[in-house]
Amino acid sequence: MSFKSPFPPVEISEDSIYETLFGSISEEDLDRTALIDAGATEGTTYRELIGRINAFAGALAARGIEVGDKVALLSPNTSAFAFAFHGILRAGATATTVNALFTAPEIAKQLTDSGAKMLITITQLGDQAKAAAAQVGLPESAVILLNGPGEAESPHPNALDLLGAGLAAPDVSFDPATHLAVLPYSSGTTGNPKGVMLTHRNLVANVAQIQPLLNMQASDSVLAVLPFFHIYGMTVLLNAALFNRGQLVVMPRFDLEQFLTSVQDYKCSYVFIAPPVAVALAKHPMIDEYDLSSIHTIMSGAAPLDEVLGNAVAKRLNTRVIQGYGMSELSPVSHAMPSKPGDGPEAPLSSCGWPIPNTVNKIVDPATGDEIDIPAEGLSEPGELWVAGPNVMAGYLNNDKATKETIDDDGFLHTGDMARVDANGCVYIVDRLKELIKYKGYQVPPAELEALLLTHDDVADVAVIGVIEADTGEEIPKAFVVKRPDAELTEQQVIDFVAGQVAPHKKVREVEFIDAIPKSAAGKILRKDLRKPA
Repeated sequence: MSFKSPFPPVEISEDSIYETLFGSISEEDLDRTALIDAGATEGTTYRELIGRINAFAGALAARGIEVGDKVALLSPNTSAFAFAFHGILRAGATATTVNALFTAPEIAKQLTDSGAKMLITITQLGDQAKAAAAQVGLPESAVILLNGPGEAESPHPNALDLLGAGLAAPDVSFDPATHLAVLPYSSGTTGNPKGVMLTHRNLVANVAQIQPLLNMQASDSVLAVLPFFHIYGMTVLLNAALFNRGQLVVMPRFDLEQFLTSVQDYKCSYVFIAPPVAVALAKHPMIDEYDLSSIHTIMSGAAPLDEVLGNAVAKRLNTRVIQGYGMSELSPVSHAMPSKPGDGPEAPLSSCGWPIPNTVNKIVDPATGDEIDIPAEGLSEPGELWVAGPNVMAGYLNNDKATKETIDDDGFLHTGDMARVDANGCVYIVDRLKELIKYKGYQVPPAELEALLLTHDDVADVAVIGVIEADTGEEIPKAFVVKRPDAELTEQQVIDFVAGQVAPHKKVREVEFIDAIPKSAAGKILRKDLRKPA
């Protein structure tokens, strides 16, 4: 039996994301601060941001970027990210955002798969970016630096020089309903990185859909530590805050002292986190040294937040703690809790909240394909969560097979997550069908680590699963390794071997040597047999 949101449907604009965010901005709002980098005394106003977006779009067009071209953006959170990202979209191109922690081979892989014609980055990531660009054959002039030396001192164009040219944004035409706006990469439900095709309509829809629940205001100062290159930060932080004319306080990475200082100094009222930050907020003694009274809402996402932990944060900070659910393929939000009491029906913190407006949900038995009914009381039996709505992706880039496996003929996206629903229609995520590991909110595909470890001369066989670390409650990658005969391999050597070749969030954190990897008759790893009883 399908079910919908308890919130009424919302109107979704037919415009591009640029027109939706900035097309009808008032003169008063133009002078508001849009973004300020943590530690800075002056920020970027909406007037300045819009000017830079248009000038950057003009510069990209002058350098040959056309409607439909892919442009890669490799950067941590900075105010410059905003004008570069929206400048790409304003030019009619598609932004493929790259994880700022990626190594050169990982960057090159995304550049190749996406077909990116240009790479925009910062000087601090220049070595990785230039190596990746060279590997895929991008000329030096196609690597643009958001900071650093001007073009006279470097073969790479500098964004400040491009903005200084003052070129007008190009006159572009496309259908927002079908034109690709962004191409983030997700491991989806199979563990192989794929380009998630999200249209302007997808982004516009999701901003509109979360409005009644998040209830962000122009008066809000929003702490932006979650990465903009991730779809969570892109939609829920960057786009939603700009749509509501809020102020984004931008942090390039998480540092507890800077996090707390930023909340105190900029009087941040709305804070978005992932569960590891919640652990610090609940337990770290440093919290008591700062004035965090400006916070009215903390929203956790990217991974499930434990109810006990969430309640501990709420009690310690005397604030409201909520969470939501989503995935890149859903733009990303599909479920959330109302940020303010009285804005809608309350949802238990043990849940991921309510379906957002304009979506239809199903809970489906993965064995039989039968829909599971909403119970008269209590919780339903578990089943796979399916979601349909305007936030469902257009598909995976150049991968019709994976698209058809994920989105059915009726438009329902099969999330790969097991869920229950209560009598009121509130959803509870209980397990994952997919094998992905979520470390600090980042996706870690076991298959990628297994393939890498099998290249080690002393490794005969391997399986990687997610296990819960006792101290933090976080899921971490653990490798079960079968040594080759007579190999003198240590746990630390395995950890170091992986660490030197992958982004930090993909590192193996634990190693256990075993005699054989449990497998089915068909050769599939039986990961459940590797999991020890709780």
